[in-house]
Amino acid sequence: MRQRGVWIAAYAFVVAAFLASVTRYYHPGLGFTAFIDFPAGTHSYEIPAVQNAPHFDNPASPGYDGVFYAQLAVEPLVRDAAIDRALDNPPYRARRILFSWTAYALGLGRPAWILQVYAIQNVVAWLLMAWLLCRWMRPSTPRAFVLWAGCLLSPGLLSSVRYALPDGPSALLVACALAAAEARRPVIAAAITGLAGLGRATSLFASSALATAFGRNWRSWLLVAGCALLCVLPLALWVDYLRSIYRADALSNPGQVTTPLSGLLWKLSLLRSEFARAPFALSTLASGLAVVGFLAQGVWVIRELVQSGGRSAWALAGASYLVLGLTTHAVVWEGTPGAFTRVLLPLAIAANILLGARPQASWGMIIAAN
Repeated sequence: MRQRGVWIAAYAFVVAAFLASVTRYYHPGLGFTAFIDFPAGTHSYEIPAVQNAPHFDNPASPGYDGVFYAQLAVEPLVRDAAIDRALDNPPYRARRILFSWTAYALGLGRPAWILQVYAIQNVVAWLLMAWLLCRWMRPSTPRAFVLWAGCLLSPGLLSSVRYALPDGPSALLVACALAAAEARRPVIAAAITGLAGLGRATSLFASSALATAFGRNWRSWLLVAGCALLCVLPLALWVDYLRSIYRADALSNPGQVTTPLSGLLWKLSLLRSEFARAPFALSTLASGLAVVGFLAQGVWVIRELVQSGGRSAWALAGASYLVLGLTTHAVVWEGTPGAFTRVLLPLAIAANILLGARPQASWGMIIAAN
């Protein structure tokens, strides 16, 4: 009991440290809207309702994607033509609508409140993820603590919080869906996955976990087929609505999926050049370690997929995200460490959960995967 108390305290310390860091983004009268990272230089491009709502403008930032989704939260049905001027790619951004809707609903339709809710909902998602992960990584051992903290302090999840992006909340819904799949509740898992698809279309890769419901009778096949339809239906209906506004452009894709391995090989080539030029630069080390983490996660997920005979929900979902990672365009791998840490966040969570389920997993693999 004493040892368990120590690890509960360690978990609590991580949560407290996270909340302490969140307070740094609070500004009196403007709340936590600094998370959205509105750039001061593009204030005139914001929709009028956002221009008139109190929010933090960062004079040192060019802005980031959260700016688009925060404005969609104020205009969640994208009927106002002003929203098109505020977004870089309106049909593409509008497909990721779920967490704009939640902000609108919780903000009671008032722009000032909507921006506050949108800015803070990633923080709430992080806290809920911390609680949910205890289902697989109970506070009782050093291994569980490292794996739990590895998920929560991963660059993908933290950058989602920092820039108010849909990746963190979407990963939370994916984790909930996979918990339902493990509990042999495929319909609930499919419903949650379909909901997550409205936040980020890549969440639908988690639907591969439905394969665990396949059996030897035709009823199980019908069940899986129905669940698959339930997964894609919410996004399909929303995209059909967007087609009434944007026509063919509603299906536009910025080309983030490309020839297998081309994006990863581009990143490795870039890292090679950066290490030759400045081997001890923090940005180079961060990017290099993130790629090592991705490769280690992929290796462990495939190992577990083979050992489970394709019956592990987390291994199936993790393998699906590994395939996604291997086919993503170089644009997803750009930056320090890169957007791939957000796009492939479910892979990182899957690998850590699977590592936690194997007491014989080496500390070397645990460290490499994180």
